[in-house]
Amino acid sequence: MDFDDTPQEAEFRARCAAFLDQHVEKLDPNETTPNLLGEREDDAAIEAAKKWQATKFDAGWAVLTWPKEYGGQGLGRMENVIWNQEEGKYRTPAAIYSIGHGMLGPTLMAHGTDEQKDKYLADMARGQEVWCQLFSEPSAGSDLAGLRTSAVRDGDEWVINGQKIWSTGAHFCDWGMIVTRTDPNVAKHAGLTYFIVDMNAPGVEIRPIKQINGASGFNEVFFTDVRVPHSNMVGKEGDGWRVSITTLMNERVAIGAGGGGGRIKDLLKLAQDVKRRGKPAIEDGAVRQRLADFWVTSKGLQYISYRTLSALSRGATPGPEGSIGKAVGAPLAQQMAAFAMELQGSLGAVTDDDFVMQESLWQEAYLGAPGLRIAGGTDEILKNVIAERVLGLPPEMRADKNMAFRDVPTGPTTK
Repeated sequence: MDFDDTPQEAEFRARCAAFLDQHVEKLDPNETTPNLLGEREDDAAIEAAKKWQATKFDAGWAVLTWPKEYGGQGLGRMENVIWNQEEGKYRTPAAIYSIGHGMLGPTLMAHGTDEQKDKYLADMARGQEVWCQLFSEPSAGSDLAGLRTSAVRDGDEWVINGQKIWSTGAHFCDWGMIVTRTDPNVAKHAGLTYFIVDMNAPGVEIRPIKQINGASGFNEVFFTDVRVPHSNMVGKEGDGWRVSITTLMNERVAIGAGGGGGRIKDLLKLAQDVKRRGKPAIEDGAVRQRLADFWVTSKGLQYISYRTLSALSRGATPGPEGSIGKAVGAPLAQQMAAFAMELQGSLGAVTDDDFVMQESLWQEAYLGAPGLRIAGGTDEILKNVIAERVLGLPPEMRADKNMAFRDVPTGPTTK
């Protein structure tokens, strides 16, 4: 892959920069990368994000890879990467659309009906309606197929009861995509169905979860006799697992791309500014060795993402190889944050921006990064995916294979 811009790409990059220069303030290249893990979304931040998204949409800079009939520009993946690279150089509002635009929109395009696409995608693209993902459950843990939220058919509607957890941004979202169990009498993967749900419908209760880093971006969502029209089913009844995989593959690519590699310049700057035995910490051989390890890993992630990008640019759908980026990138983010805390010594325990460097970036990252190792699949789940679906190794034994979900043991057994 040639990493230099072609003449056409260079011209497109210049047009991106020209638009951004007209509308937003450029960041200082030495400024610390904004810490999305510690972000607090208040009403003002949400409104600012919606205004910026509408500005991009009206000018033809939103969801560049989406087909034009759904509000996009029908451009390739490379143009989207170039836009993201350029937008990242500017001070823009909170990114509240990554789930809708990066995961749920592509899922709806792949599995939704024409009516669903016409009804939802344009407003999703313009950002006036925000979407969330409703997958994880307390009783299922890392096993998404073990979920227990039920949907029962009642005429032209489905009645949903159950609980979801770790639902990012649900407290400010208008719509969600939910996976439910519609048939407990078949194997667990076969009895799932995927729906679009109105987050303001009667019976939907959203409870923000206070996180250790002070933010409340995650939520518990309870469903009590929530009625969903049959027309909101995505895919066919019982086909929810296949639809969900499309969402998850896009999610793992997105999380893997975020990883920890983007913070390497901030970590290098910290090592230059922090003193160790009266000298910059970066002059210490042990510190340089750790930094070199992080650098090499982050470059490996970068080139894996380029490989994925090459496949996507040829029209491929994200596959299980996306799990590699997340399986490496999420632990890397946590390891880098832990090392940054060590470099700061006792100040690593302080979060007051008046006393610590880089606006408490690493303190918040240290507290928030472990969540990345759960979101989109735990380390253990991802290693199984890589082993079985990338390397072709024999799958691990499953005692519940071909067993009706209602017969799967859920607690301790007695003789």
